Amino acid sequence: MNGANDTPAEEPNVPERPLEEGKTAGKTEVDAQAAPVTEETGRQRLAAGLWPPRVSRAQLIVALLLFVLGLGLAIQVRSNSDSSALRGARQEDLVRILDELDGRTKRLEDEKQRLEDQRRELESSSNQAEEARKQTVEKERQLGILAGTVAAQGPGITLKITDPTGQVQSDQLLDTLQELRAAGAEAIQINGVRIVAGSYFSDENGGVGIDGKKITQPYEFKVIGKPQDLEPALNIPGGVVQTLEKEQATVAVTRSAKIVVDALRAAKQPDYARSSSG
Repeated sequence: MNGANDTPAEEPNVPERPLEEGKTAGKTEVDAQAAPVTEETGRQRLAAGLWPPRVSRAQLIVALLLFVLGLGLAIQVRSNSDSSALRGARQEDLVRILDELDGRTKRLEDEKQRLEDQRRELESSSNQAEEARKQTVEKERQLGILAGTVAAQGPGITLKITDPTGQVQSDQLLDTLQELRAAGAEAIQINGVRIVAGSYFSDENGGVGIDGKKITQPYEFKVIGKPQDLEPALNIPGGVVQTLEKEQATVAVTRSAKIVVDALRAAKQPDYARSSSG
């Protein structure tokens, strides 16, 4: 019994659980293999977060302001550098630079004056040419009215002579025309025939001939001129109206603010006369 008690007691056997340790070791190895995959995924996420860059409107405005500020500073620095260079220049150099600037300014002013003089000359020439053209057109119009080649309109009178007995002769119509011209008539037509400087009257059977064209009564004068002068000239004592009325003719004079003389003459080219100008 005692010998049995003297025998040292054996420690209880604790199972090593190799399977549990194997599982732990296996799990650590799997984790070690999986770690690089986790690190690579993080880099990809970081790269995805940085590119493409996401810039807000406020960041763009700030960047633009910084750019403008930097540009202004650069210009200021350059200006200061130039000013510093001038401040450090010698008096002879400053005088030379000032003389060059004065000379350049004088040349520019002379060029400006020359260009202004040239512009005035061109404008004057253009105005003179335009004025000459206007005068030529107006002169042509006036000559056309006198020659009967263009129509005319303006204030004037209408003179209508009714001759039921046929007593009015060509000379009486010519006297009427001369009286109207003396009173300032500028354009006249009688029964559709334009009266010009070379017009002539003749007696025709049952009427009167003007420039070879026969017209019959009533004789209607369309006259452009100042009505206040034309009408009194016809009604003076012993004048046209009284003379025609003695021939049993009826005379009616009507003022008008617009008389149209549209009977035209064909323009004739002279056979021998030529312009002496040029």
